[in-house]
Amino acid sequence: MKDLLLIEDNLELAAILSEFLRKDGYSLFHAMTGEEGVAYLKEHMVKLVLLDLMLPNIDGFGVCEEIRKISNVPIIITSAKVDKSDKITSLSLGADDYVEKPFDLDVLLAKIKAGIRRSYSMKEEAKILVDGNLTVNLSTRMVYLEGKEVVMTSKEYELLVLFLKSPNKSLRKEWMFDEVWGVDSFSEFSTLTVHINKLREKIEENPKKPKRIKTVWGVGYKYETNQ
Repeated sequence: MKDLLLIEDNLELAAILSEFLRKDGYSLFHAMTGEEGVAYLKEHMVKLVLLDLMLPNIDGFGVCEEIRKISNVPIIITSAKVDKSDKITSLSLGADDYVEKPFDLDVLLAKIKAGIRRSYSMKEEAKILVDGNLTVNLSTRMVYLEGKEVVMTSKEYELLVLFLKSPNKSLRKEWMFDEVWGVDSFSEFSTLTVHINKLREKIEENPKKPKRIKTVWGVGYKYETNQ
């Protein structure tokens, strides 16, 4: 299994990134197009995806959407686009982080390490978490609703686990952000709201009138159990 999947059509940048990351001990597969990257993920597992936004044929938005259909692997978008709308779109489609080009290689490396650490180093006390028709397998990181698998991003999954481990308690937004993204995260705080909305769309019968994830005005959110 490779550590990283790099989807980047700029050969010069890809070569620099590949050399830098390999020197730091990461194994890597480089895909020139989104189609090649998605095809690779269908056959191989990786710990994290570095995804360029400006790609030929299918752009990074489309690639991110396709990846989320088959995997909850952490995705870091890299792009020269600095518009807030592009960042929000990326996060809404399932990306876990967004890095603007040109970026500092050491900063990117820190993000990669943090992303992998949060996704693969969660210490679970139980193997299964259950709330009514919702089941989370902590060993396989799989989520099921009414027996059907629900594909989630790594951040959506971590938020759900956080909620299920603290049922019926009001959780402060700041605390949740630090727990899932880390106190050293470069992500914007609004990222939390985006991911909460996406999570509601996946586990609530009516996301606009949530019965599980309730907003606690002036504080944050509370997960109300259905058992």
